[in-house]
Amino acid sequence: MAEGDTILRAARQIEAAIGGQRVEVAAPSPRGRAAGLERLHGRTLARADAHGKHLLLRFGDLVLHSHLGMSGAWHVYRRGERWRKPTGAAWAVLSSGRFEVVQFGGPTLRLVRADAVARDPAFARLGPDVLAPDFDAGLVARSLGGAPDRQLGEALLDQHLVAGVGNIFKSEACFAARIDPWRAVGDLSGEQLRAVAQAAHDLMRDAVEHGRAGRAVYKRAGRACPRCGTPIRSRGQGDANRTTYWCPVCQPSAAG
Repeated sequence: MAEGDTILRAARQIEAAIGGQRVEVAAPSPRGRAAGLERLHGRTLARADAHGKHLLLRFGDLVLHSHLGMSGAWHVYRRGERWRKPTGAAWAVLSSGRFEVVQFGGPTLRLVRADAVARDPAFARLGPDVLAPDFDAGLVARSLGGAPDRQLGEALLDQHLVAGVGNIFKSEACFAARIDPWRAVGDLSGEQLRAVAQAAHDLMRDAVEHGRAGRAVYKRAGRACPRCGTPIRSRGQGDANRTTYWCPVCQPSAAG
């Protein structure tokens, strides 16, 4: 699933390509036509925003809302450049000047009135954005602390507690902060929760600016921990059984 860093990077690329320009709109896939995207034809993209895993393209009083889920993607191409996916798979094509912005797949592509975004259920229930310009680790820590019985790794994936963290940065942030993802949130201090929140922010911000670096623990089960050499462990966590990766030595299960 696309995590917050992917969405923020897409927002920046889209705004750089077609921001401030009138767009031509096409919807090769029936899914795109069902969303009524023709209403955006001739409008100007004022701004592209990211909130957690949600992308918002603002066209005056209309906003194009996208959530990519596990398989969706936004691509930016120069006019005439060959697409990396079939034309028929494109839900939306926004063209202007030298660029084409193309959206493929995902569970959500819809138009929302700009004055309804703030109270829309998709956004109103989101937790603080881990990549917000005014990011506050203490605010994220307090939000996580509202679920004391949840295991930390599971809580980090709950978008109602903190928006933007996915399975990669769940594991990487816990490792960076040296905290066991299996510990209950209520057993962790405010300082520990702030440390995890700050680690997630720092790692994801670096991924936005420089691309995703090599992973310390994610998908490295059985390989040596880069700190201590202990084999990395993994198993499913939470109701969704999303795989968590951690070092049992660097991330001890008891408070230390």
